[in-house]
Amino acid sequence: METWDAVRSRRNVREYRPDPVRAEDLRRIVEAGWRAPSASNRQHWDFVVVTDREQLTRLATVWPGAQHVAGAAAAIALVLPEAPDERTRLTDRYDLGQATYAILVAAADLGIGTGHAGVGDQEKAREILGVPGTHTVAYLIGVGYPADRPLQLIRNPARRPFDEVVHYGTFASTSSS
Repeated sequence: METWDAVRSRRNVREYRPDPVRAEDLRRIVEAGWRAPSASNRQHWDFVVVTDREQLTRLATVWPGAQHVAGAAAAIALVLPEAPDERTRLTDRYDLGQATYAILVAAADLGIGTGHAGVGDQEKAREILGVPGTHTVAYLIGVGYPADRPLQLIRNPARRPFDEVVHYGTFASTSSS
């Protein structure tokens, strides 16, 4: 798939087929996150890849919006060290956003669906993943083949109108002309 097609085909997937994701595809997806840009190339992140069914089922309980992880073929946990200050915390979270999107697009490129989720119960998430208390399990990404339909171009996405969202020069403007 072309990159632009992957961007336009990607959608949140919350129900997955039972098929496993090939190890080489899962590695490629995680490598996309590893290659994402980070401030001053700090790469404060760590990624924990989970394919064990019992672990996935337990991870699905760390946040109400993470229930889909139980049915995923895999999950990727995005982990950060506790930040020493607010600037580092904000920068690290921005960096994880870039890594997340790289992961989502790389998966879509392979026809693999993803669904992201937050983590509310840090103690439980750390225990399930073996993450030390010096780190935060920031996000989870469920990974697997969509149960309902394959990824395909979304021609009319349910988005706010482009011209309402994009501004040129000042916030008040909405047209490039």
